[in-house]
Amino acid sequence: MAKSAYFHIPFCAQICYYCDFNKVFFHGQPVDEYLQAMESEMKRTIEAFPADRLDTLFVGGGTPTVLEMKQLDFFLQSIYKHFRFSVHEVEFTFEANPNELSKEKLQLLKEAGVNRLSFGVQTFDDSLLKAIGRTHRYEDVIQTIALAKEVGFENISIDLMYGLPQQTLAQFQADLEIAFSLDIQHISAYSLIIEPKTVFYNLMRKGKLLLPSEEEEAQMYEEAMRQMEMHGYHQYEISNYARPGFQSRHNLTYWNNEEYYGIGAGAHSYLNGVRRANVRPIKKYIEKVQETGFPYLEAHHVTMAEQMEEEMFLGLRKTEGVSKRRFLEKFGLSIHDVFGRAVAMEKQKGLLEETQTHIRLTHRGKLLGNEVFQAFIGGI
Repeated sequence: MAKSAYFHIPFCAQICYYCDFNKVFFHGQPVDEYLQAMESEMKRTIEAFPADRLDTLFVGGGTPTVLEMKQLDFFLQSIYKHFRFSVHEVEFTFEANPNELSKEKLQLLKEAGVNRLSFGVQTFDDSLLKAIGRTHRYEDVIQTIALAKEVGFENISIDLMYGLPQQTLAQFQADLEIAFSLDIQHISAYSLIIEPKTVFYNLMRKGKLLLPSEEEEAQMYEEAMRQMEMHGYHQYEISNYARPGFQSRHNLTYWNNEEYYGIGAGAHSYLNGVRRANVRPIKKYIEKVQETGFPYLEAHHVTMAEQMEEEMFLGLRKTEGVSKRRFLEKFGLSIHDVFGRAVAMEKQKGLLEETQTHIRLTHRGKLLGNEVFQAFIGGI
């Protein structure tokens, strides 16, 4: 039974040049109708797939904090109406932009039981922020994180990006230094991936996007891993680092290949062995919920072979790797029964290593993760 729920708010005040998530400009959108449709989807989903008490909730986007106070309040009340969880035990995360959070909004979130904030910082360099289409600046981050602490938030995460256009290793090192000075609990550091249907994709096709070389990007990743460990942030997943006890429990749901609810336009869910994707366009989402109660675009029954593959390529993202015992308990077969050849080949390449309890990426394997994951797809 699913213990986690994801809620998608697809509205943004500004569309970033690299973003391919399901999002639209906030102004001129049927925001209230969308939130009402989300509430209907919550109701119908819980009726169809009854929930026990949830352990994690995650509100992402888009930019959830772009909602106005009344809209935010309605949305939070909708969650409480349909999902059960203990405010003392749950991890309740809200994504936020550093320049869109007033003290009033922070207080509303805190009073509603939100206990974890995830800020899309990306970089502290104002020239790079402008170049990637972000509207906030360095000072906004410093002020908003201070404000969040003042309101009482004790679990704060930021996202950083590397491999940005014309970004140097020195600039990324400066970003890390500032991040460590903020005294926060969690840092995600991702490399820029150029996705279709983004501003950056169009620029790249025209030869107008100057990116660091693969070697420079690898140096930035190596630097992130080295510096994080030095400053007390333990790498627990390829791109995620946390102080002890502050790993993202919600994201571990995905990497542990566990089931979860997904509410909202473009959201994905994994319930009773079926992966479902919701329609992405806002108006289409509202229409489908009104007409049928569910906004599903597609549903896929995950076969046993696919479950085993997912267990491997999701689990290998974690620093600890894939648990041999858990795999055996789940599928009645050992990892070596199913993937012995692939494991042996990747170990021979120096990309995987094996302990008594787990199979995991080596240091070099982390740099070539996608290549390793590919070895476990379609081979059963």
